[in-house]
Amino acid sequence: MDKRRFGRTGHLSTIAIFGAAGLGRVTQAEADTAIELALAHGVNHIDIAPSYGEAELRMGPWMPRIRKNMFVGCKTQKRAKQEAWDELRGSLKRLQMEQFDLYQLHAVTTFEELDKCTMKGGALETLIEAKEKGLTKYLGITGHGVDSPAIYREALRRFDFDTILFPINFVQYANPYYRENAEALLAECAKRDVGTMIIKTITRAPWGERERTAATWYEPFTDMPMIQQAINFALSQPITGICTAGDVHVLPKVLDACENFAPMTHAEQELLIARAGEFEPLFA
Repeated sequence: MDKRRFGRTGHLSTIAIFGAAGLGRVTQAEADTAIELALAHGVNHIDIAPSYGEAELRMGPWMPRIRKNMFVGCKTQKRAKQEAWDELRGSLKRLQMEQFDLYQLHAVTTFEELDKCTMKGGALETLIEAKEKGLTKYLGITGHGVDSPAIYREALRRFDFDTILFPINFVQYANPYYRENAEALLAECAKRDVGTMIIKTITRAPWGERERTAATWYEPFTDMPMIQQAINFALSQPITGICTAGDVHVLPKVLDACENFAPMTHAEQELLIARAGEFEPLFA
C-alpha cells in the first residue's frame, strides 16, 4: 500500500489509516479479525478515541505486540483541562501504552467549542502539558460538520497544530462554501507542513429514516466501483491518508480500494462532483 509523509511528524503513513471506531461495538474476536486484516494490508497508523465504544479495550491487547511499528493517534472530546487529563490517562491505561504519537482535540464542530478548548483552563492546555511531559509527541484537532474547514483554519491561527482531521468526499465538495474552505485549509496545511487525515470519504447520504445497515454514522457506498471512485477522489487531494470507515464489514472494501488507488485528473474529479446531485450531502 502507498505511504505518504504525515506532515511535520515525518511518519510515512499508509494511505489507509485504521479508523478504530469500527471496533466500538463488536466482540474481541471480530475486532481481532479486523485488526489482522488491516495489518495484512500493511496499515501502520491507527486513529482511536475513548468515545468509540469499546474500541480502546479491543485494541489494548494488541498494543504490546504492534506498538513499535504503529503510529497511534488518540483524542479527547472533553473541553476543560482537568477532564481532558482524566480522559488522556484513561486512554493510555486501556490501550496499554505509555505514550501516544498524536493526541487531538476531538469533534470540535463549532467556533464556540473551539473557544472552550483554547480558553484559559481549556483542553488545549492539557495537550500542551502532555507533550511537555512526554505523553504525546504531536498535537492535533479533529471534527466534522459543514463549518469544520473554516473552524480549523481559525484553529491554526490560534495554535500551531501538527495535524488536522476532517471530512472530504465528492458529494460534499458540491457545496461551494465547504469546498472553498476545505481547499483553503489544505493549502494552509501544506504551507505549515501539517499532516492531514480525512474521514467520511465513502459517504453516500445521511441515514435519515432509512434502516441502518452499517455501523457507520452515515450511509456509505456499498458497491465497489463507487467506493473506489470515492476513495480515488479523496486521495487525489493533497492529503496524507483516509481513516477507514467505522464498520468492520465495510473495512475490507476500503482497504482493497486503497490498495488499488489510482489518481484522478482534475477533469475526472469535476465529473464526479457533477454527479453529487444523485446523492445527499452529509452536511447542509
